[in-house]
Amino acid sequence: MKVEAVISLKAEHRLDALLQAAGLARSTFFYHRARLARPDPQADLKTAITTAFHTAQRRYGHRRVHAVLAGQGWRVAKKTVLKLMRQLGLECPVRRRRRYNAYRGEAGKTAPNLLARDFTATAPNQKWVTDVTEFSISNHKIYLSPVMDLFDRQIIAYAIDHSPNLALTNNSLRDALATLKPGQAPLVHSDQGFQYQHASWRAQLATAGAIQSMSRKGNCLDNAVIENFFGHLKEELFHHTIYTDTTALVTALHDYITWYNNHRVSTRLEGLSPVQYRAQALVA
Repeated sequence: MKVEAVISLKAEHRLDALLQAAGLARSTFFYHRARLARPDPQADLKTAITTAFHTAQRRYGHRRVHAVLAGQGWRVAKKTVLKLMRQLGLECPVRRRRRYNAYRGEAGKTAPNLLARDFTATAPNQKWVTDVTEFSISNHKIYLSPVMDLFDRQIIAYAIDHSPNLALTNNSLRDALATLKPGQAPLVHSDQGFQYQHASWRAQLATAGAIQSMSRKGNCLDNAVIENFFGHLKEELFHHTIYTDTTALVTALHDYITWYNNHRVSTRLEGLSPVQYRAQALVA
């Protein structure tokens, strides 16, 4: 800003010469200098925005920052939060789409797409979605298999391994099924990966009375919610961090999922985290 430049040089040069060089009228200079000397009326709001952004480890865009502020009692428009975040240089990284493909042809038995892109649920344990995603570190790879409840987008179980084998997906499903109460039999949706076609996967579902659903071949949008979770996970945890070994990444994945379930606010969940939303829903 020209006025700030003139102020910084005023001790070393004549004011008239500086104003002439900057193309500023004398009255304009004194007006803006007085404005700069006033206390910033949005200082407290800027502090709250900055705190919310960094508390979330730079993982929140303006919508989630706005949700945090609303939960703290602030009454401010989303556009105002966006404008101030830009002024403060608080930028949430943009996601890049990367996807692990587990399809190896028909290795077992497929199921119809019963979910049919209806990603809503009125109660916990009605509809689950699952998939596998891959992380590469140098010459090593790590695979994550989460099971998400569509009611509150909570990761109710997950498994991590160095191979996308049957044990990976079966373990995450086993742990998820162990959380069910008597009489609960969710629809469990996946893609057509070989793990989900296998008899061991289908046997677990049958034993629990759960219903199997699969995306259509090569159609990732049929499982868009878990794909969206992977996108956030990789952008917020992986793409902008250098991991020296797989042990560090595995620890970070455990920490992230705990944070995601308990603390990461969602605009879809009324500004609450999945755990908070479920607790509120069950009390109501």
